[in-house]
Amino acid sequence: MHRPHVSRRFGIAAIASLAGWGGVAGASPSPPQQERASPPLVAAASDLTFALDEIVGGFRRDTGLDVRVSFGSSGNFARQIMQGAPYELFLSADEQLVKILADRGLTRDGGELYGLGRIVLFAPTGSPLLPDPRLEHLARRLQDGSAGRLAIANPEHAPYGRAAEQALRSLGLWEAARTRLVLGENVAQAAQFASSGNVDGGIVAYSLALSPELGRRGSYALLPESLHAPLRQRMVLLARASPVAIRFYDYLRSPAGRAILTRYGFALPEE
Repeated sequence: MHRPHVSRRFGIAAIASLAGWGGVAGASPSPPQQERASPPLVAAASDLTFALDEIVGGFRRDTGLDVRVSFGSSGNFARQIMQGAPYELFLSADEQLVKILADRGLTRDGGELYGLGRIVLFAPTGSPLLPDPRLEHLARRLQDGSAGRLAIANPEHAPYGRAAEQALRSLGLWEAARTRLVLGENVAQAAQFASSGNVDGGIVAYSLALSPELGRRGSYALLPESLHAPLRQRMVLLARASPVAIRFYDYLRSPAGRAILTRYGFALPEE
């Protein structure tokens, strides 16, 4: 089976530009005396990059405590956790991964649904691609051969990549689009590619499209939820969770945490 290829032209410059969008968020320099141990490490789906940065800031301000956050693809994190990676809290973009970890006894419980994600078609300023909810302009460009590259997250391990593939399949565009795809390691990297101006655009997370960083670079259209399976996002405390990790988990569930998630486009579960 032919797999979409990743264009090499993004290279080092594109990867370097991800520095502010992923990796590990630093710890505050002076936690309370009783919390001198290294802050707990949180694994978070990359669609949470901007929302979680704000939540961590609020947690630090309100409690004087801190956490370190690593952003990436949920599938990769799940594999790392099964291999013994020292994460204490996992925020997955795919709730099935949390259930797998819970079944293996690697979590404290079954976790909690923290949001429902959405996807958008994003086009950078100056792109010939016009975003629309049913991808009609993309379909015309694919049909007449004028379509350029389109960025999505890798469907093999990124839930948002799978949702993008499902949306393209639902509209009968997958076979025509697959040879035009540029795959990001996760949806944040796909969003960087989509906003770079080197591709026509991309299908990325709504939460990233709502960020000021992406908003300055282009426009988007929110795709119908009916085009893909629900992006049910679940968080869970891992077996090694410390008291600080537990407090951060509770903060995510608090009105302050939920308000930020709502602002970044996550539909929240009913109380």
